[in-house]
Amino acid sequence: MLNKFSVYLLGSLSLFFLGVSSFLVGSFFLVWDYVIFMDWEILSMNGCSITMTFLFDWISLVFVGCVFVISSMVIYYSESYMGSDVDRVRFYFLVFLFVMSMMMMIVSPNLMSILIGWDGLGLVSYCLVIYFQNYKSYSAGMLTILTNRVGDVAILLSIAWMLNFGSWHYIFYMGMWDYWEFYLISLIVLAGFTSSAQIPFSSWLPAAMAAPTPVSSLVHSSTLVTAGVYLLIRFSEMLSNFNCSFILALSMMTMFMAGLGANLEFDLSSIIALSTLSQLGLMMSILFLGYPILSFLHLLTHAFFKALLFLCAGVMIHCMNDSQDIRYMGAMTSYLPFTCTGFCISNMSLCGLPFMSGFYSKDLILEAMTGSGYNFFVFLIFFVSIGLTVSYTFRVIYYVMFYNVNMHVCHGYGEDSIMMKSMIVLALLAISGGSMLSWLIFSVPELFVLPLHLKLMPLVFIFLGGWLGYEFSSVNLGEFPLSLRFYFISFFSGSMWFMPYFSTFMLYGKSFYLSKMYYEVMDGGWGEYVVSSSPLLFTSSLSKLMNYYQFNNVKIYMMVFVFIFIFSLI
Repeated sequence: MLNKFSVYLLGSLSLFFLGVSSFLVGSFFLVWDYVIFMDWEILSMNGCSITMTFLFDWISLVFVGCVFVISSMVIYYSESYMGSDVDRVRFYFLVFLFVMSMMMMIVSPNLMSILIGWDGLGLVSYCLVIYFQNYKSYSAGMLTILTNRVGDVAILLSIAWMLNFGSWHYIFYMGMWDYWEFYLISLIVLAGFTSSAQIPFSSWLPAAMAAPTPVSSLVHSSTLVTAGVYLLIRFSEMLSNFNCSFILALSMMTMFMAGLGANLEFDLSSIIALSTLSQLGLMMSILFLGYPILSFLHLLTHAFFKALLFLCAGVMIHCMNDSQDIRYMGAMTSYLPFTCTGFCISNMSLCGLPFMSGFYSKDLILEAMTGSGYNFFVFLIFFVSIGLTVSYTFRVIYYVMFYNVNMHVCHGYGEDSIMMKSMIVLALLAISGGSMLSWLIFSVPELFVLPLHLKLMPLVFIFLGGWLGYEFSSVNLGEFPLSLRFYFISFFSGSMWFMPYFSTFMLYGKSFYLSKMYYEVMDGGWGEYVVSSSPLLFTSSLSKLMNYYQFNNVKIYMMVFVFIFIFSLI
């Protein structure tokens, strides 16, 4: 049997070197404007050929490189995090399958092969969400896979709809537009919305936090939730012919709702999950405004700092005996200095602190949105959402690091060298990844000339958000916190605008009531009386006949075969 450490170390090293080499090749492809379109013929028979097609351009190679590097660090981190788990080798292979499914989806220019990667992501994510086997995990896994099934059905329907073209290679048809392509784009947007958890499919993302922390780090940074954004980036040329006002409004509402909910949440994992949802809304919004490359840049920078944020939060939760409530944390800088440093780096990058990774994409996104000429509503929601991001970030930093010492007794705090090594690499990427990518992607600097008040607007909202975060978190002894003074508003905002209820029992409550009535009328009613409790010998003779058939079915089959053979001879 393989030693668990050798499995994790070997997997993480191989993924890391693959990721770095893929990133370097993608950089050369970007500079040279080079694309490789590879057809692999699996089978050819009687003029019918089955081929597998791969597309290697700078977008797919750079994204695969980032996914592999992040996955390698997460697998290396899991060596220590899952060290005492019984099924750790199974966990490793599930994570590896998850990463390979994502790679399959990224390099496919064909809707058929995209479906293989997409289904692989959905099924393996279900296996990982229910990894800790309890009722909460089961219900979260079921919500995750059923929501993603909607996206699978949308891709299947778009495969059927693409029969109107000559091929399933969607990449060939980006430059054309016909009136019926509206339906194809609608189905692709539906698939992207389910995978990236936009309104009205947002409830599965916080529920998927039932998975182990390394899986959450992968899901929320670079794999499952980014698959929808990546798919829409690939279809962005077709989206430019399409009025995106409605779906833009949905994405902005997701961004706003998640930012508001994270300010009223006390579960550390849920705060980071809602933060991911807010950033996904930002990526989708700028994509629908017509800037797919900016969306892709933010996708990559977000992957670096969000993976680091999850790994740091995982160490904190691990040390708190798996308690995730931020009110029980406080003054953690004294006990976990290195982890808190990584936590601050990732949070500052999330806020868009100048010259951190997130700044290069967020600042460009805000300037592009300001210059895009959309209405005041778009302008307001974007800036308020940026302020809310800073607000919940400062709130969680205040509670985790500077609050009173509120933890339980007998907690063992300790930083693991294996976890720290993986966090060092991600911290370097969270600091320098954004500048490196922006210099690479935009070889000529993007210039937006704006008036002074518009240029200062992001700064104003950042300071307002920081002040609001402090106000949300600072509570003096004997006074009500702000959220309890306006309880209905805070309850409505904190429960994601009641979306988890809409996705669960409000959806299936009526059908359960109907099935209960059917059961009472049929199984527990006349059916029970007439068939099972019948005074006639009908049921007993039927059961004897079924038993006879069940225990003698091979004999009966042979007898029937002989009879048919004799009859055919006659």
